[in-house]
Amino acid sequence: MQRLGLTLLLTITSSLILAQPAPAGDWDQFRGPNATGVSTDSKNLPIRFSTTENVAWKKHLGTGVACPIVSGGRCIETAVTGKKGDEQFTVFAFDALSGKDLWNTSFPAGDLPEITWPNQHASSTPCSDGERVYVHFSTIGLICIDASNGKHLWTHKTPMPFYLLAWGAANSPILHDDKLFFCLDDDLNSYLVALDKYSGKQAWLAKRPEMLGGYAVPVVVTSGKQTDIVMAGSGKLKGYDPKTGTVRWSCHSLLRTIMTTPAVVDDKIYVSVQSYGDTARTLKFALLQWRDTNQDKKLDKTELGKVFWDKFDKGDANKDGFLVDDEINDAFQAKTNRVGGGNIIQMVRGGGRGDVTKTHLAWNLNSKAASNIASPLVVNNQLFVVKEGGISAAFSATDGTTLWPRRRIRNLGHYYASPVYGDGKIYVTGENGFVVVLEQGPKLKYLAKNDMGESCVATPAISENRIYVRTLNTLYCFAKQPTATK
Repeated sequence: MQRLGLTLLLTITSSLILAQPAPAGDWDQFRGPNATGVSTDSKNLPIRFSTTENVAWKKHLGTGVACPIVSGGRCIETAVTGKKGDEQFTVFAFDALSGKDLWNTSFPAGDLPEITWPNQHASSTPCSDGERVYVHFSTIGLICIDASNGKHLWTHKTPMPFYLLAWGAANSPILHDDKLFFCLDDDLNSYLVALDKYSGKQAWLAKRPEMLGGYAVPVVVTSGKQTDIVMAGSGKLKGYDPKTGTVRWSCHSLLRTIMTTPAVVDDKIYVSVQSYGDTARTLKFALLQWRDTNQDKKLDKTELGKVFWDKFDKGDANKDGFLVDDEINDAFQAKTNRVGGGNIIQMVRGGGRGDVTKTHLAWNLNSKAASNIASPLVVNNQLFVVKEGGISAAFSATDGTTLWPRRRIRNLGHYYASPVYGDGKIYVTGENGFVVVLEQGPKLKYLAKNDMGESCVATPAISENRIYVRTLNTLYCFAKQPTATK
């Protein structure tokens, strides 16, 4: 009887340990807890900071656009280091409070593929459970590193991603329970994979043949007793069974190109997407604009990468060596998902089975405020978006009612980083190197504009009253400095 009681106690204890969320203050993946971009524990964040003001510490790393994470007291970042022709992919760990160098681990980067500015090869944001660090690199695959000492534990080789418009890889993994989830939607062979986080062995792989290149990160959504891994992709928002990879539900309400990650609050999924052009603008229009080098309104194989030639041949119906009109879409865009462009901001409820478009799409706005690359931020019942040109807008998270229409935030330029929230403030990072600070609330209230000195594409991290900002080459930790006493 005593042994039975002890066994039961150990089982319960183990289950509780496995069920524990990330420690308070951890920002352990892209945009922090479940990619929300929301910090609930920081109550004393700086409003003003720069390369010389309120700097707790800084580190010159090398080139990269991956977002910093904070887990188990460590700040983790990545960069491509070394000389041209002998580049290394390097993962760094620093003490999150002091900036002390803890370790760095490098891997040969190999033959780096074509990539489009401002993307960089060190673009995947790591994730961590405090014991291990996980990150993706296009020429290597998924890597697992011991968080305490930087020791390489395992590598899971993944297919090399390819993009018709040469965007380059920038997809990031997440952790849920004992699995590592990673989605890579490219233009050749899209998939969602789950690995055992301890061994790196594949638990399952779900192919996503209807998807075009995109950069959404998986999010975890629980509705009642059902928990799903939810992925935004071309045309469709899908919920997967985390144990098997089976598609449980699909909401057919999205657009052609998905650069943003949904924001989740309870069982509500908020999506903001701008896909270039109107609803009739399928993929062929983009390819004729960017890949038709002689502008003869048709594509030949020399205008596309060799990896796409099999798809080319399948689309070339008359076998004349050219793709014309609908042949272009037939080659590269699934007939079952031939969606176009547009602007949407919407809320979808999680859960359900099968096609939930009519039952779970709670509201949908056709709004020019929809963000093209920066993911939406939902906090205090407000949905905030920012897009190209420094244009912001805010809506009620309950019903989509406009709180303020499109308004500029005093910083013209491109926006690739997503807004984040902490201590009543929204931090909005522009590619031009300025971080604008707004007061979160029903009206747009500008607080500050902070100069980082160089390009900023990475989304900041917030942890323990500090904000971590990654520029193209440097990682900064900012904190309010103590006021001097007389």
